[in-house]
Amino acid sequence: QVQLRESGGDSVQAGGSLTLSCVNSGTKLSSGCMAWFRQGPSTRNHRREIVAAIDSDGSTSYADSVKGRFTISKDNAKNTLFLQMNSLKPEDTAMYYCAVAQFTCVYWNVNYGTPLRADAFNYWGQGTQVTVSS
Repeated sequence: QVQLRESGGDSVQAGGSLTLSCVNSGTKLSSGCMAWFRQGPSTRNHRREIVAAIDSDGSTSYADSVKGRFTISKDNAKNTLFLQMNSLKPEDTAMYYCAVAQFTCVYWNVNYGTPLRADAFNYWGQGTQVTVSS
């Protein structure tokens, strides 16, 4: 069973940086799409929205709102997913969740062509809070 646990959330001022980590202490899914979602005051209808995703081959994708500021990466040997967040803005304030799917990111893109949806992901961590003050 996949068991995800996020860490690294904090309160920072605008312009600051944070690195989030997500450790999978359970069964490793070597081929699944791994992603960071967020849910907070700035997300549409307060729903979980995709922030960034990384596929089994290392290819990445980002929401337009974070392109150029956030970087997703993973360490397969340590079963850990990362999200480096720079130039943080107050609108980045949210609970951040890591998630793993049983499909690849490219499968979703080819078959649906829409941003990754939270309800399509099978495994979730408990979240870590990021608060950015102006």
